[in-house]
Amino acid sequence: MSESVRAAEELNPLIPHLSEIILGAVWFLILLGLIWKFVVPNFEKAYADRTAAIEGGLAAAETKQAEADAKLAELEAQLADARHEAARIREEAREQGAAIVSDLRAQGQAEQTRIVEAGKAQIEAERQQAVASLRAEVGSLATGLAGRIVGESLEDEARQGRVVERFLADLETGTPGVN
Repeated sequence: MSESVRAAEELNPLIPHLSEIILGAVWFLILLGLIWKFVVPNFEKAYADRTAAIEGGLAAAETKQAEADAKLAELEAQLADARHEAARIREEAREQGAAIVSDLRAQGQAEQTRIVEAGKAQIEAERQQAVASLRAEVGSLATGLAGRIVGESLEDEARQGRVVERFLADLETGTPGVN
């Protein structure tokens, strides 16, 4: 029994042999050295490349953002200038419109004055013509009437003119027939 116990103790699957532990440790160290020599530098290189790409992308993005901000500021300045220019043009147009309206008003007033003066002159001419026509007609009626009253002919033009003038003067003063 003692040999069978010993054999059972040696073949215990839970406790490995010392040679297996040493051999496993050596292979582990060899594998660790290979990973450290070949795999880790590739990972470090990939990590460095990725970091550089990200930082380059961030720098490029910051550059593009700065360019976009500058372009936006430039466009806003142009827009503000365009707004000021439009306001100036509108103000000039308003001033020109007011000047045109003022000129047209002045022309209208001048035309109105001219028309009124022409109308007054025409009315005065027509009044003078009517007065002259009336004088001639009243004169002929007055001489005819006076000739009937007096019983003598007043065909003499000088006499007729004096009688008509006296008659009209008497009419204007309001005392007809009194001398």
